[in-house]
Amino acid sequence: MGELELSVNPNPLVWYLKKLPSEFTCNDLIRFIEHNGIEMVNFRYVPEDGKLKTLNFVINSKDHLQSILTFGERVDGSSLFSFIDAGSSDLYLIPRYRTAYLNPFSQVPSLDILCSFYNSSGKPLENSPEYVLRKAYENFKESTGLHFKAMGELEYYVNSKGTGFYDGEDQRGYQSSQPFSKWEDLRVEAMKLIARCGGKIKYGHAEVGTFIKGEELFEQHEIEFLPVEVEESVEQLLIAKWILRMLGKKYGVEVSFAPKITVGKAGSGLHIHMLLERDGKNIMVDKEKLSDTAKKMIAGILDVADALTAFGNTIPTSYLRLVPHQEAPTNICWGDRNRSVLIRVPLGWRGNSDMIVDANPQQEWENFLKKDSRQTVEFRAPDGSADLYNLLAGLVVATNWGLNMPNALEKASSSYVDIDIFKKKNKKNLEKMKHLPTSCWDSAECLNKKRKIFEMNNIFPKGMIDSIVRKLKTYRDKDLSERLYGHDEEIRNLVIKYIHTR
Repeated sequence: MGELELSVNPNPLVWYLKKLPSEFTCNDLIRFIEHNGIEMVNFRYVPEDGKLKTLNFVINSKDHLQSILTFGERVDGSSLFSFIDAGSSDLYLIPRYRTAYLNPFSQVPSLDILCSFYNSSGKPLENSPEYVLRKAYENFKESTGLHFKAMGELEYYVNSKGTGFYDGEDQRGYQSSQPFSKWEDLRVEAMKLIARCGGKIKYGHAEVGTFIKGEELFEQHEIEFLPVEVEESVEQLLIAKWILRMLGKKYGVEVSFAPKITVGKAGSGLHIHMLLERDGKNIMVDKEKLSDTAKKMIAGILDVADALTAFGNTIPTSYLRLVPHQEAPTNICWGDRNRSVLIRVPLGWRGNSDMIVDANPQQEWENFLKKDSRQTVEFRAPDGSADLYNLLAGLVVATNWGLNMPNALEKASSSYVDIDIFKKKNKKNLEKMKHLPTSCWDSAECLNKKRKIFEMNNIFPKGMIDSIVRKLKTYRDKDLSERLYGHDEEIRNLVIKYIHTR
């Protein structure tokens, strides 16, 4: 690691060990624990329900610590996975050293580590979420020779008592500053703690959704991350959501990642940006234009986009967000810089890089401007209810599918739009497009129809797909939006029921 990178890295473990998290060893963690007064180790893990769980250890001795970090611990699998019977339920939890971070909230100095599941034979648990993503990515790298990087835009609402003082305009909160943004301090503290726990943050800001209902203030914010290897992208989102909720508790407010807070106001999405690399170089652009590889990636994702909602939009209120005119997609199409489409190609610093020269003519620039492409593509359907491991695994599978699809470029060309598809004058274009599901029930049906794509190479085990389809159908929400239309109290009750998602 270079001295400059080390000098600005906010992670205390990186500072102390003078190495990147990917290089952490068992002995490194023991040394950090011994020399920094750490008294507890917490195992963190994500089972079938997609929620972060905790197992606490008090360190009794160095031998005890060595044992925990080397052999892991047993847990009751029947309480964590629906497919495991109580008669033979033991699973092993094994820590992944690179995920270790200093717990910023515990009164007792603690080191937390994310873990993986292993079965009684010591093999990775086929249906565990983190292993599904690992299988998807290993298969992708082996078959393509490429690396898949991703990052999320984590949107959330802070719900508190309104002050009536410097109230912002309704639905006009985008990048507001204090004092009009009441909860900027919470967001800034969250960003600092997420970075200290290893998250790589791009930026944070207030979002569009700000409104007052009675005495309550609802204020939307966003924290956006930097692209990292796909498994790490999930890990930093998991930790970030936990930190934001813990800060909500500290500040005495409610932090919610729910896709919908109320009808008629902006919901919270979880947009996923993705890029492909070969030999460390971004290959999404070729001669200043979107590359064929990127277009094939888009085609593959669009081809299974309806099924991907089974991983990314998992509760009934998800489909109250996926409606026209709310900057949320409803149609399966893509376009450049177009926020009405399912996959958006955002500005990627392609072409002329003289903007900074124009703004700062006093500096000598020369070679400083020669940088790799930063181009990504953005999948705009998911929300805070997403099962993060399954969603990213699904996107990796879909990308692989697109790269091997014989007619991928034709499919990409036919689904491209350069218009606002929500405007009345473009209604005819709208009628030609395929639509995303409108309920969990429909999402389950779409997954069932395309399940073979996800089950290839045993990436998504058959039993896991069965379980997801079964779970989505238990909501019995087919035609829910139509049934709820005009019934404000029923909508309110549904929103409250699902206010806290994964």
